[in-house]
Amino acid sequence: MYCDKCGTQVQPDQAFCSRCGKQLGGSVMAMPTRRGRVQEHLNLVAILWLAFSALNAVGGIVLIIIANTLFVHGRVNAPTFLHPLLGVLGVFILAKAAIGLAAGFGLMQPETWARTLVLILAFIALFTSIPFGTALGIYTMWVLMPRESEKEYEAMAAARAA
Repeated sequence: MYCDKCGTQVQPDQAFCSRCGKQLGGSVMAMPTRRGRVQEHLNLVAILWLAFSALNAVGGIVLIIIANTLFVHGRVNAPTFLHPLLGVLGVFILAKAAIGLAAGFGLMQPETWARTLVLILAFIALFTSIPFGTALGIYTMWVLMPRESEKEYEAMAAARAA
């Protein structure tokens, strides 16, 4: 309970505020608790990871299509190593997109494994997907990296599991 004049915490049976001296007969109110950083930002982080991973999936599919149409059997006057190189890169991008989609869905639940997975993806995105991946990586780390955020996320995951 808090005094409605100065905001000092008071006991329910207290008649006067110890800080400002205001009489508390009926004027004591419960202040709403403030939501934590993770609780405020978790849905946005999850949605951004889903969108970012969907864009990566589209890019991976386009890369595989280009590798298998333009650079097959020497259609384009290009080095022969481009077909397998682009194909492998496309598969890696698709794998990263699938893992990102799983992490985004895991954050929406929230699952205990999703925080660790998305922090690993955020670190990778810092350097591999400039500028959008860098911004998303920084935002994800800001929301989920601190010790308080870890405790808050674990409490949310435990409450969901119960």
